[in-house]
Amino acid sequence: MAQGHMPPMIDLAKLLARRGVIITIVTTPHNAARNHSILSRAIHSGLQINVVQLPFPCLQGGLPEGCENLDLLPSLDLASKFLRATFFLLDPSAELFQKLTPRPTCIISDPCLPWTIKLAHKFHIPRIVFYSLCCFSLLCQPTLVNKESLLRSLPDQALVTVPDLPGYDFQFRRSMLPKHTDQYFAAFNREMEEADLKSYSIIINTFEELEPKNLAEYRKLRDLPEKVWCIGPVSLCNHDKLDKAERGNKSAIDQHECLKWMDWQPPSSVVYVSLGSICNLTTRQLIELGLGLEASKRPFIWVIRKGNETKELQKWMEAYNFKEKTKGRGLVIRGWAPQVMILSHTAIGSFLTHCGWNSTLEGISAGVPMITWPLFSDQFNNEVLIVKMLKNGVSVGVEASLQWGEEEEIEVAVKKEDVMKAIERVMSGTKEGEEIRERCKELGKKANRAVEEGGSSHHNIKLFIDDLIDLAGGDPN
Repeated sequence: MAQGHMPPMIDLAKLLARRGVIITIVTTPHNAARNHSILSRAIHSGLQINVVQLPFPCLQGGLPEGCENLDLLPSLDLASKFLRATFFLLDPSAELFQKLTPRPTCIISDPCLPWTIKLAHKFHIPRIVFYSLCCFSLLCQPTLVNKESLLRSLPDQALVTVPDLPGYDFQFRRSMLPKHTDQYFAAFNREMEEADLKSYSIIINTFEELEPKNLAEYRKLRDLPEKVWCIGPVSLCNHDKLDKAERGNKSAIDQHECLKWMDWQPPSSVVYVSLGSICNLTTRQLIELGLGLEASKRPFIWVIRKGNETKELQKWMEAYNFKEKTKGRGLVIRGWAPQVMILSHTAIGSFLTHCGWNSTLEGISAGVPMITWPLFSDQFNNEVLIVKMLKNGVSVGVEASLQWGEEEEIEVAVKKEDVMKAIERVMSGTKEGEEIRERCKELGKKANRAVEEGGSSHHNIKLFIDDLIDLAGGDPN
């Protein structure tokens, strides 16, 4: 799947293994290699975690060799082929399952692998879906799936109320919602929804105190509302500095160099900028972002993913003398950044984010104000949660979702002035900025309390394991 799917799954594995559950992680060679260090440390610490690799069926799926993740595709217009290719993993997974000892009690599945419901039925064990999404996004999904044909027919400027439930009046521009011009995406979403409804239970990477109303409404949609457990933020299970630095992939910057740079900066002064691991923004858009950061006059850490590091961007940085103009207050990381480690540092004053749920929850857990720049999919739902529900951040004003493979069609969605304005709103001494920062501190405290002994998420993990033990007739393994 996308690069952001694996880290929370590993965090969940560690949380369960610390409570005596035997875990088998089934993944592909590239994903295993990406997460080798953090998994090795967990295993060497005594946790009963086994990692089994299945070759990804690139050739069967019509993909170039080595395309085991969405961020490895040469173009995101191959995304539907990638999703179709995952279905070829069903038979190898069934063969693997028969060899596993002890026999698994359940399958905890990524929601984007709906075929695992067939595996669960074949071996008469429950499928449990692990969502690294907020409850608000889960509420929005049925509306988007059930009204897909209607939504596709609307003009981009049309306003749509999502979710279609009493007490919710959040309106999205049609342009913010998925278009699914590829019919396979629409069919795939329906298949995910069907597998979800047939699954035994749901575990969610959020915490009850964050969105109690959304959780209550989501439970009403389930046949077994008591089988919905919020167990996050799972990223807070990482206490070791190396685990924080290498969560998800090997960092492109030495952690000591990064920490040293942040130590030089005043408390709550740095803007941390990371727009995710998938979408390729245009060079012109990245230049506008860079100009906005330079003009803000504030210290910043700017993460530029490898797919965005074009020759044109490099030429602009050299011609504009960007490094010299931001010397001492600008740190550019090219590649994977140690995000959890960075956000937990006292120097960070705001987080300019694409609103992926992992990033959103990591920012909330760190008590950091958000600047929202959603790109596609559930990221616009997360922006609503941040800006309108929790009010712990502000928007840069994006009004259209990027369509995979069509990123070049929207050259500049956010201008330099938009970046500057949003930064000032959350970091200045205005009443609005102070109120946002205060709310963020409180949310950060609640997130950390949730995973501590006696907290809601800590308790829910126990309830989840107890339920598994009951299913297994007294033996979770």
